[in-house]
Amino acid sequence: MGIVAGLDSSPDFTRIVVCDSDTGAVLRQGYAPHPLEAAEGGARPSDVDPQAWLLSLGEAATGGLLEGVQAIGVSSQQNGLIALDAQGNTVRPAMVGADRRTQVAAADLVDALGGRGAWAEAVGCVPGAAQPVTKLRWMSRTEPDAAMRTAVLLQAHDWLVWQLLGRPVRRTTDRGGASGTGYWNAATGQYRTDLVEMALGHQVMLPEVLGPSDAAGTTPEGLLISAGTGETMAAAFGLGIGLGDAVVSLGASGSVMAVHTEALVDSSGMITSLADATGMHLPVVTTLNAVRTLRGASEMLGVADLEGLSELAMKSTPGSHGLVMLPYLEGERTPNLPHTAGTLAGLRRESMKPEHFARAAFEGMLCGLADALDVLRGRGVDVRRIFLLGAAAELPAVQAAAPALFGVPVVVPQPADYAAVGAARQAAWALGVTQGTLDPRTPPLWPGAAAQLLDPGDELAVGQAVRQQYVSVREQTHPGAFRA
Repeated sequence: MGIVAGLDSSPDFTRIVVCDSDTGAVLRQGYAPHPLEAAEGGARPSDVDPQAWLLSLGEAATGGLLEGVQAIGVSSQQNGLIALDAQGNTVRPAMVGADRRTQVAAADLVDALGGRGAWAEAVGCVPGAAQPVTKLRWMSRTEPDAAMRTAVLLQAHDWLVWQLLGRPVRRTTDRGGASGTGYWNAATGQYRTDLVEMALGHQVMLPEVLGPSDAAGTTPEGLLISAGTGETMAAAFGLGIGLGDAVVSLGASGSVMAVHTEALVDSSGMITSLADATGMHLPVVTTLNAVRTLRGASEMLGVADLEGLSELAMKSTPGSHGLVMLPYLEGERTPNLPHTAGTLAGLRRESMKPEHFARAAFEGMLCGLADALDVLRGRGVDVRRIFLLGAAAELPAVQAAAPALFGVPVVVPQPADYAAVGAARQAAWALGVTQGTLDPRTPPLWPGAAAQLLDPGDELAVGQAVRQQYVSVREQTHPGAFRA
């Protein structure tokens, strides 16, 4: 069909891949950091001028990178809120990321609708500090003038698509992006405009939600722009995951998401019901403690880095000589124990060695993520294979323990720009539908990610015994935590 591009605007940079639309082969790549000033203490800023995203986009696309490209897909950081006035100008900088300023607003919204269960029923998720609906509540309380001038709401990928198209009257988004706002229901496919009004104080214009293979429009230069989507959905599409697959992401916090046929309503609020980039659903369960557990263990043991901690852990054996760590170091979201602390159980003289503590940190982190996985399994989500993402997925101690603790084969994809690749695949889909060569219900069949496959094999029984040991300690320490 031709050549397509995928553009991923992450919190820190823009990455562009140019791909063959038939095979998915990456032909060219571009990269540029966003020209952003760090916040106090070197942290990422919570307020960002979206023009910075356009500047890095232009820099990443230099050198004829987009020559011959027929269609572009856009993915971008999720939870960014861009509030525009009636003329299309920003009323304040974009609010991005998990914003501590909005934590009180999140609790306020939960109470206003009648609790966590009411929100889960309404939109499939409970408002958190990062979500756009919470940022609207904060703006209405803290910056009432900006709130009053707000006439249109967009997210980061919506705004970029709109800019690429020359700022037309029509504004668009996709199911994936809309499902994370806190005011769109993935089960019904409808906005809850009453929740926008409850949060902001008045009604505004919301972008049209496009289907997975729809085009948002054509640029003045004749480039087709696909619907776009959030980074999570684009990465899942780029990886090629489908029914039976789950993705476990190891960041400071952790997340487990899986492809499912329907939106899940979870009254506990542990499941966030997102839509994916194909017409299916991506229920997500998050833990607060993943790699931060390993970093804490490294600091306690005086080990220089995570590679050193992994090497130390490999000197121990499954079960860590009876040591069990509940890694609730910053409280925990899954299970919902926001004010608890971590626990180290099973201390005996023979287990009080650095290598056993190191192994317990890895097993505790993975068992906490297995708990999150069981939340999805308990709701009927089929998981036959797990994709393990994040730099920590490469650690030998993670790879040695994960398959047996999760109980299914584990795929560790080679590092790549999967969100940008997913955006390019979406562009190829929209282009093919426009040309009449692809079915709007069936995306282009690009090869899956190159990866290492780890099978539990003979270690399965041992791994499940370790997992049961962890569950027993969790139930003794926090009885009924998953039933509360």
